[in-house]
Amino acid sequence: MEQVHLFTKKLKPTHISHALSFPTHALKAFSFPEGSHTVRFEAVDATDNVWGFCLSTCLTGARPKPVLLRSSWRRFVEQKGLVPEDRVAFFMERSGEADGMVRRYTVRAERKVMMLKGQDVWVDVEDVPLRAKWALTFPSSLLNHVHGADNRAAHAMAF
Repeated sequence: MEQVHLFTKKLKPTHISHALSFPTHALKAFSFPEGSHTVRFEAVDATDNVWGFCLSTCLTGARPKPVLLRSSWRRFVEQKGLVPEDRVAFFMERSGEADGMVRRYTVRAERKVMMLKGQDVWVDVEDVPLRAKWALTFPSSLLNHVHGADNRAAHAMAF
């Protein structure tokens, strides 16, 4: 199977709380039923879990504005513990002849863990230690209250 990178997107707060905007150029990888502006597809993640997504194109203006609808996207965000500045990448694998082509989609959810020699190092969110995930999503004001002001620096260094 030939793997094609569709897109990678760094997540913003609206991508976490609402829908994921989908690049227009990636629409060519999907077959929309005639007369429909939505298509459902499944994508497999790094742990072989299958995720169902609904891709919709809203026609406002001259070009379609594709999004993964919140109804399908939100479960993925919650289960993966995604936060702003994480990124997602979608790929398509295809095989067979043009008329009988089989398409399989994959999705990756990644978090930046460090910079090495000026390059960002990203790992799958499944491989990020649980404590690091917790620290990224836990409100710092509550950490200060729980641990006290004197323990803030020590707590920050633990992560």
